[in-house]
Amino acid sequence: MRSNGESESSENGEAILEHKNGVSSNDTPEKFAALKERNREKITRKRLNKFDEEIVRVIGQHLEKLGLHKTVECLLKESNCQLENSSASRFRAHCLKGDWNKAECVLKDLQPLLTTQDCYLKMRFLILEQKFLELLEDGRAIEALHCLRQELTPLKYNVERIHELSGLLMSADIDELLKKSNWEGKTNGTRQHLINKLQAYLPPTVMLPPDRLETLIKQAFEHQKTNCLYHNSTLDQNLHSLSILSDHKCTRNMFPTETRQILSEHCDEVWFLRFSHDGKYLATGSKDTTVILWKVEDDTLVKWRTLEGHSYGVSYISWSPNDTYIIACGPEDCCELWIWQVETGELKCRMSHSTEESLTCCAWYSDEKRFVTGGTRGQFYQCDLDGNILESWEGVRVVGLHVLNDRSVLAADTHMRIRSYNFDALVDKLLIQETHPIMSFVVSEDKTKALFNIASQGVNLWDIKDKVLIRKFRGVKQGYYMIHTCFGGLNNDFIASGSEDNQVYIWHHSRETPITTLNGHSQTVNCVHWNPTDPSMLASASDDGTVRIWRPAKDPSKACSTSDCFDFLTSSQGSQSSRSTSDESASSSQSSSRRSSSSTSPS
Repeated sequence: MRSNGESESSENGEAILEHKNGVSSNDTPEKFAALKERNREKITRKRLNKFDEEIVRVIGQHLEKLGLHKTVECLLKESNCQLENSSASRFRAHCLKGDWNKAECVLKDLQPLLTTQDCYLKMRFLILEQKFLELLEDGRAIEALHCLRQELTPLKYNVERIHELSGLLMSADIDELLKKSNWEGKTNGTRQHLINKLQAYLPPTVMLPPDRLETLIKQAFEHQKTNCLYHNSTLDQNLHSLSILSDHKCTRNMFPTETRQILSEHCDEVWFLRFSHDGKYLATGSKDTTVILWKVEDDTLVKWRTLEGHSYGVSYISWSPNDTYIIACGPEDCCELWIWQVETGELKCRMSHSTEESLTCCAWYSDEKRFVTGGTRGQFYQCDLDGNILESWEGVRVVGLHVLNDRSVLAADTHMRIRSYNFDALVDKLLIQETHPIMSFVVSEDKTKALFNIASQGVNLWDIKDKVLIRKFRGVKQGYYMIHTCFGGLNNDFIASGSEDNQVYIWHHSRETPITTLNGHSQTVNCVHWNPTDPSMLASASDDGTVRIWRPAKDPSKACSTSDCFDFLTSSQGSQSSRSTSDESASSSQSSSRRSSSSTSPS
C-alpha cells in the first residue's frame, strides 16, 4: 500500500497504478482504457511454441474449409500466427482461378524454398499441363498448340507425356478429349487436384498439406481400430459419421457370439461346412452321406436343396471359384468324389478309379475347369470336370490341398510338411516343415499366410512366402481328429477354430490367446467358417448333429464387456481339468474314420 492512498494491483501481468476511485492519477479514463487494451494484446500475442503454432495452423485450415473466414482471421490475429506462406496463398489462389501466368510468377518466388531444382521443374510441368488441357477444353486449339510447343516442350521433361498431349490436339470433341486424357475437365475439381499434387513438392511449413486435420483424425482412428480386438464392422468407414469425443472401442456384443439359428436337418454328425464365395449359400456335409445347401436370406438360413446319393459320409466340400459347382469328398476309406452342379442340383460327375484309392480333399484351379484331389493312400491327381485324370504325382499321401494364383498346388502330407507342386512343369519343393502331424490347413485370401491344425498342439499361423512361423494360438483342444480352422471377419483379422472340448475359439490375428469362446455345442466342433461377405455371420458344425449360426447379440445387455475377452482363460483352465477325462472317453468312442491317418501312418 502506497502512502499517497494509491493501491498497487496487477492485471494481465502488468502493474497498473490506480486511484481509489479506479482512475489513474495522471491519465484520463480514455487513455487508461487504451493502455489496458494494449497491455492485453501484448500479453495475448505472445509467441507460441512450434507445437502450438502448428495446431493453430491446422485448425485454421479446417475452419477455412468450412467457410469460417472471419473466425480464422481472428484466430490468426490473436495467436500471432500465419496460416501459410503469403506467396503460397497467392500461388493457390492463382491456380484455383486458372491464372496460369501469375501462378508461374509466384512459383519463381517459391523456388528458393523448394528442396531441389527438380521439384520446380515438375511443378511447372504440372501447371502447364493443366493450362494446355483447359485451353483444349475451351476450344482454343491455337493457344494450346503454342503452350505445347513454346512452354511444355522446352522443359525437356516427361517427353512421353508430351507426346500423349500432342495427340489430344486431334480430339473431335470434349468427350473424346476427356476420355483420351483421363482428365475430368476444369469444372470437376481438377484444379484442386492439381493443388494437391503441387503440395507434395512444397514443405509443410510453406503450404499445409490438404485436409491435414482430417488426415490426423483418420490416422488416429485407424490406429484405434487396429488395437480394437472386436472391431468387425464396416459401418464406420465414413469419417464424418464418427465421434471424436471419445476413443473408438467395440464391445463383445458387436461380435458374432450369440447363436441366432440352429440347423438340425442332418441325421448324424456334421463334419464340414463352407459358405459360397458370394456368401449367399452354405453347404454342409454330414456322416449321414448328404450335402445340404442352405440359402442365406437376410439374418436367416433356409434349407434350399439336399444332395443325396453319396456312398460315404461327406467330410470335405469345395466350391468352385464362381460357385457353379461343388466337390464333395469322403473320409479316409472313401474312394469316390462327387461333382455337383449347384443351380440345378444335378450330379455332373462321380469320380472313382479304384476301390483301393482314398480321395479325401480337393482344391479348384481359378479357371474352374480343373481341380486337384488326393488322399492319405498315395493318390494325388489333377483332373478335369468329367473326372478324367490329366496328371498325377505318385506316392504323395495328402491331407490337405490349396491352389495358388500361379497354379502351383500346396499340399500338406503325412510327413508333417507343406510342399509346393507344379503339375505343368512337374517340379516340387519343400515350403514348410512342422514337428507334429498336420490335420488340416487353410490359406488366407491374399495367399500369403496359412493356418495349420496340428495334432496335440493346436493352431499355428505361418507366413508361406517367407516360410516363417508367425504365431501359435493357444486354448483350443486339438487331438487327432480333423478340425477345420478359418480366417474371417472384417479384413480377415480373426481366426476361428472348432475344438474337441465342444467350443468355438476365436482369436485376433495379433494375439495368441483367444478373445472369446462360443459355447452351445454338446460335442466336438469339427469345422467353422466365416461368411466371406458378411463379417458378422459365423457358422459351426459339430458331432452333435447341428450347425449353429452365430451373430452379434440382439440384446447388448446380455453381452459381456470388452474386458471379458480374457476372463475365460481363468475359468476355462479350471474347468478343462475336470472335464478332460470325460472328453477323452467321449473322443475315443467316436467313429475311427474321423481320425487322420497322418497320426498313425507317418510314412
